[in-house]
Amino acid sequence: MGAFEALTTETEALYDYGRDQGSNVHLVAMIALSRKLLGAASTVDERGAAYVWLGNALQTLGSRESGTVRLEEAVAAYRAALEETTRERVPLQWARTQTNLGNALRTLGERESGTARLEEAVAAYRAALEETTRERVPLDWARTQMNLGNALLRLGERESGTGKLAAAVAAYREALKEYTPQTHPANYQHTMENLNQAIALLKKKGLEKGSVR
Repeated sequence: MGAFEALTTETEALYDYGRDQGSNVHLVAMIALSRKLLGAASTVDERGAAYVWLGNALQTLGSRESGTVRLEEAVAAYRAALEETTRERVPLQWARTQTNLGNALRTLGERESGTARLEEAVAAYRAALEETTRERVPLDWARTQMNLGNALLRLGERESGTGKLAAAVAAYREALKEYTPQTHPANYQHTMENLNQAIALLKKKGLEKGSVR
């Protein structure tokens, strides 16, 4: 096993423990190890993988902290990964990185007052869906549709119009084509809750708009 492979194995172990056990210490260690992984990378695929690992650690840790520095760094890491793992060479890996980028941007957007980050998240999810199709990877497709719906819902809450909310409803309904109560009950329940929230807000805004004279 080469140096890169050995570091990757250790990085993955740190990430799994830090994510699943809630250990921020392991994630901090993983960030440092991911930077070593970048130094050991000798190909574009290895550099892309190292940037993704770095982004994953930063995003997971950043989602647990109140600030945005880690999330900003995660966005930068994912964008660097997209420079290495291009759509032309590895389309599904590129799409997964777009989804990860969208998740980091959405979390950032939820913590900021503007809508720019949320708009960027929507763009990243829609880019991912160009390759993450239902025919190729149905569960990844459904997960990305749900994430897209979440970003659109947050946008719809902040905007006066109803276009984003209507798009959120459509995205959630797409996700439910795979997230059925029989096959994925937890995901089905979560998606239904978000769908009902989007529909309720859509109706409320529609009524408010209709009451304006």
